Amino acid sequence: MKRYNLDGTFFYCPVDLTLSVIGGRWKGLVFWNLRDGAKRFGELKKILVGINDKMLTQVLRELEQAGVVNRKVHEIIPPKVEYSLTEEGQKLLPVMIQMEEWGRKFEVQTTA
Repeated sequence: MKRYNLDGTFFYCPVDLTLSVIGGRWKGLVFWNLRDGAKRFGELKKILVGINDKMLTQVLRELEQAGVVNRKVHEIIPPKVEYSLTEEGQKLLPVMIQMEEWGRKFEVQTTA
């Protein structure tokens, strides 16, 4: 049986590995909102209504550790930190786009 290793964790299914990288309540949303370019912590926090600082920090660290998000610190005063997709993260975008297309089928029509 094939095994897949990500940071010392072994997976027996590549889909399970992928879901561990982008799955959960916030990881996919953070990842998706970085698709158009780098964003600062505060920008992400404004977009992701309901996420708290601790959770956003944790999610960004996990995505960075998985190798799909890059954290760039600009050495200025005050410090400026930007998050963007890595080359590996860019490779995952087509999968996310397909997920978006599939999910759009379930759009709820509202009446005014």
